[in-house]
Amino acid sequence: MSKHLLYANLLEAHHKGEKRLAVLIDPDKLRLQGLQQILDLAQEAGVHYFFIGGSLVVNNMLDSVLSEIRERCSIPLVLFPGSSFQLSYRADALLFLSLISGRNPELLIGQHVISAPFLKMSPLEIISTGYMLIDGGVQTAVQYMSNTYPIPAHKNDIAVCTALAGEYLGLKMIYLDAGSGARNPVPERMIEAVRGAISIPLIVGGGIRSAEKAAAQLRAGADLLVVGNAIEQDPGLIRELAAAVREGSRTK
Repeated sequence: MSKHLLYANLLEAHHKGEKRLAVLIDPDKLRLQGLQQILDLAQEAGVHYFFIGGSLVVNNMLDSVLSEIRERCSIPLVLFPGSSFQLSYRADALLFLSLISGRNPELLIGQHVISAPFLKMSPLEIISTGYMLIDGGVQTAVQYMSNTYPIPAHKNDIAVCTALAGEYLGLKMIYLDAGSGARNPVPERMIEAVRGAISIPLIVGGGIRSAEKAAAQLRAGADLLVVGNAIEQDPGLIRELAAAVREGSRTK
């Protein structure tokens, strides 16, 4: 994908009601010898993006995974960084995440200041994104590492106000995430409430383990679904999720 077109394409899909699917790859969990199966299935099924990142990623492993994917397929690579150290020129774009659901200043703006000079010189497309951690029924790595509390899953009003604040601050997307390994995904009622309040693209991830759940979240208003853990355990799920995304686009 050409430089600086990824967000434009996402925004166009949002306006048309077309849904998108991203496969999340955590370089610390992935074995490079098992990568080809995921790449083959993703290309066959029509996955739109690879999100690359995790809570504990060392740079040499990040670069290795990005290089391997780049050599083997053409699906756009989007960095999903857990810290300012998880940066690489080998990707196409970066979600410039601000953890707006928490009150940790390092993840609201501190890490961003550190990474800004690197990003200024990089060829990456930078997409400012309001990241909101939602309670998924179990303490996740992102909750522990970020030292923040998630928004309770039944507090739709807090989620709506937080997402609105993010949009008013000029963020380009909102990301509702129950976290890697979440017991429960983001509730459809919360997705619906947030979707009804904001006008920018809405990303949803965490705890999605079936095509049925994916379809329900798309109907609730998610524009882009991100799935990681479930695919690590069963790569064949990619086909079912991609089919749900295509169906979600048709029935919009």
